[in-house]
Amino acid sequence: MSSTRARYLVTGGAGFIGSNIVAALARAGERVRAFDNLATGHWALVDRLAGRSELVERVTGDIRDGAALARAMEGVEVVFHQAALASVPRSVDDPVENDEVNTHGTVKVLDAARRLGVKRVVFAASSAVYGDGPEQPKHEGLAPAPLSPYAVAKLTAEYYLKVFASLYGLETVGLRYFNIFGPNQLPSGPYAAAIPRFLHAAVSGGRITVFGDGEQTRDFCFVDNAVRANLLAANSPKKLAGEIVNVATGRSVSLNGVLRALEGVVGGPLQVDYVDPKPGDVRHSSATIDRARELLGYEPKVRWEDGLGPTHAFLKALHERGLEPLGAAGPG
Repeated sequence: MSSTRARYLVTGGAGFIGSNIVAALARAGERVRAFDNLATGHWALVDRLAGRSELVERVTGDIRDGAALARAMEGVEVVFHQAALASVPRSVDDPVENDEVNTHGTVKVLDAARRLGVKRVVFAASSAVYGDGPEQPKHEGLAPAPLSPYAVAKLTAEYYLKVFASLYGLETVGLRYFNIFGPNQLPSGPYAAAIPRFLHAAVSGGRITVFGDGEQTRDFCFVDNAVRANLLAANSPKKLAGEIVNVATGRSVSLNGVLRALEGVVGGPLQVDYVDPKPGDVRHSSATIDRARELLGYEPKVRWEDGLGPTHAFLKALHERGLEPLGAAGPG
């Protein structure tokens, strides 16, 4: 391990949201340690954004490896726990692997943090815990109703955040992400998220597959907003003890609405095929962000419409350089 002290550790630091957090910290002049097993992440994503690579220490390791985690947390004050198998369909296909990584891996992160004197853990929670109940928008006071192994694991991890805060004094906070998208979210593989899949098909001349009728709604949130929420959570002067907040924009749109907006971005019509919905998917999802405003001072700075252009530019460059084999969609 490097003798240069890193204040921050980002698990999943070579993945989608993790690499964006690493880059933001490095651009702010902070030393940061990125930890990733590279199952879905790629150090090239960190290189693309970070700029000040001398501030970024890369550690290849798995959150299920307690010894590797302990080494990675040496001297760290704040852990951004982004590492996950972040896919509802993948969790349905393999609930055991989902449990090993998303539940037990998170417990190992929390345990290493409390043993090594980490001050705070900021956790990548998920809006999937709300399920498909009729009440909209979703607020943190609603009873959870998970519909997939992924959602169960994320909810279980939230309970662990509260328990580790109350038993061990480890400061914790969970950010329930709502459909984060943006640069560094890779489009290939069977579990890729909607917007990068749509844009990848557009730039490569392929057909877009929509699961369902396209009228399902989502609160799509550009990744810069999620990064901002993480940094606010890390630096809040308040004592955080397992609080949970939504990270979203407070606006929802149908997938068909996204497709119409994408036609304007790519400058032409899209070819779309509609197929059966995926098991475990929710029909409608929108968020209230009042608690994030109150607790963290969070405000979304980028509308989802304004995030489509940068995402398109990233995926177009990826396609033109022939880098599709980078791999499947990263965490987030």
